[in-house]
Amino acid sequence: MSSRVNFRDLIERDKILIAMGGYDALSAKLIEKVGGEVVYMSGSSVSSSTHGYPDVGLTTLTEMVTRARQMVNAVDIPVFCDADTGYGNPINVTRTVKEFESVGVAGIHIEDQKSPKKCGHFEKKSIIPTEEMVKKIQAAVDTRQDDNFLIIARTDARAVHGYDDAISRCKEYLNAGADVLFFEAPETKSEIKNVAEEFRYEVPLLANMTEGGKTPLLNADELENLGYDIILYPATGFKAAQKALKSVYLEILRTGTQRGALDNLTTWQERNELNGLDDIVAMEKKYAVD
Repeated sequence: MSSRVNFRDLIERDKILIAMGGYDALSAKLIEKVGGEVVYMSGSSVSSSTHGYPDVGLTTLTEMVTRARQMVNAVDIPVFCDADTGYGNPINVTRTVKEFESVGVAGIHIEDQKSPKKCGHFEKKSIIPTEEMVKKIQAAVDTRQDDNFLIIARTDARAVHGYDDAISRCKEYLNAGADVLFFEAPETKSEIKNVAEEFRYEVPLLANMTEGGKTPLLNADELENLGYDIILYPATGFKAAQKALKSVYLEILRTGTQRGALDNLTTWQERNELNGLDDIVAMEKKYAVD
């Protein structure tokens, strides 16, 4: 079974799909190792890990596709990706779809913000007209070569024009051919519930549970019971890694040794296992010339 078919099947089953965010090959492998069924490539985390930039539209299509290729090649489970605004107008979107599809990605989400975009939970965002976003979705659907490459339509209109406009946009995006709807940054549990009641029988729904943002944090069982199909934890892993790195670096600077941090580190053996050292050793035995 291809990863794209598997991704569609995971979304369409009765059980909610937990999508943890990764940002490089190693984080993708860790998601797979602990039992994750899918990897989400977080644009915010890629921007931070690659450049040290916030999520304000400074990462390019080429940089995102390069990272996506590395993550896809590292795991056997599906990888789907943040594609920001599609990196331009509907014509640009056609290239965006071609590039992501060519490296084995299982799907992308495109949002209706103006470029340069911002994190969906930042202030002072702007959005494009509904008609322009509809054309972007149509262009994405028409361009893909594999119908199992999923087009996820995200609206950021809630924070700009309010709940009703965001719902109206979702309806237009669904009619344009979106495979999944992503209503970004609902501000209350009632709004989360109302979105589900509006669309749960028409299209798979994605809920974004990002800590510190505008949306209250619900657990997987709650969201599944409401009718959501995917729950996203986009940057939780990256923020955990960031805190762990800071703690270890401070310990070394404070004490002059890493001994006090050893309990918080993966072991030599664990690191080598995750990186596939045994496979490399086996190939050396088979192919290396003394």
